[in-house]
Amino acid sequence: MSLLGYYGMRLLVVGANGLLGSNLVDAGQQRGWDVCGTYHSTRPSFDVLLSQFDLGDSEEFRSLLGKYEPDVVVNCAAMTDVDGCERDPERAQLLNGNAPGKLAAHCEANDVDFVHISTDYVFDGTARDPYTEAETPIPIQEYGASKLAGEQAVWSESENPLIARLSFVWGIHRNTDDLTGFPAWVRDQLRSGESVPLFTDQWVTPTRAGHAADTLIDLIERGATGCVHITCSSCITPYAFGAVIADQVDRSEDLLSEGSMDDVDRDAPRPTYSCLNVERVESMLYRSQPTIREDVDAVGDAFR
Repeated sequence: MSLLGYYGMRLLVVGANGLLGSNLVDAGQQRGWDVCGTYHSTRPSFDVLLSQFDLGDSEEFRSLLGKYEPDVVVNCAAMTDVDGCERDPERAQLLNGNAPGKLAAHCEANDVDFVHISTDYVFDGTARDPYTEAETPIPIQEYGASKLAGEQAVWSESENPLIARLSFVWGIHRNTDDLTGFPAWVRDQLRSGESVPLFTDQWVTPTRAGHAADTLIDLIERGATGCVHITCSSCITPYAFGAVIADQVDRSEDLLSEGSMDDVDRDAPRPTYSCLNVERVESMLYRSQPTIREDVDAVGDAFR
């Protein structure tokens, strides 16, 4: 990947109407980049060039490269319904496993840098120390298996890609400016005075989408390549995350109740421990990743 950090660079965000994609559109515009994007079904209201695009149609993607002539593509699009992937592994493999390699191949052929978004669910959860980028992925469900296949496909088609693994993604959707994901549900439950059952036997390193987008832009500017983990630095349970949110919205933690992953009947198993080590991204950017409390404080207005 060449060094591309200059004013006016053209960024193509595949999946611009997703949580991360919307934040990448916003972050790119904040840097003065020329941003364009694709969406699957619902057209976002961003003031950028947009095209409807089916991730499974790689030939259409080649046409989009010719139309927009981007300097870098970030692929945020995926089938992210973990249980849906378990029920329809063929579609999961098509969208998460095969499609990223085809996008990467088209970018490679057109001298366009390629960034691909992956997940902590490529790991099996048997570790008790945060996973580094060098550790061997062993997914335990179809979603993780398809995302790992996507990583491998990108590596096979692109000479120097950047692959970013995120975890438990949450944040403000920049098309609506609404808080999205786990914290929004916890906030709303606490406001209503209802009990909030949260797992105490699952460990994650949550990723705030806005921070991830800024980090990705910084890495692109520096010409970064390889695999990198982008999460907060706090390895916590959903229950502990809920306690941070309760403090932010000034509600009693007494409304939080301890729950177990075994209490929920789901099609796909989840790793009990999928915390990601962030030392590599910290060394690449010469700064610490935020704690979960710093991430929540950064968007504190969204909790009020």
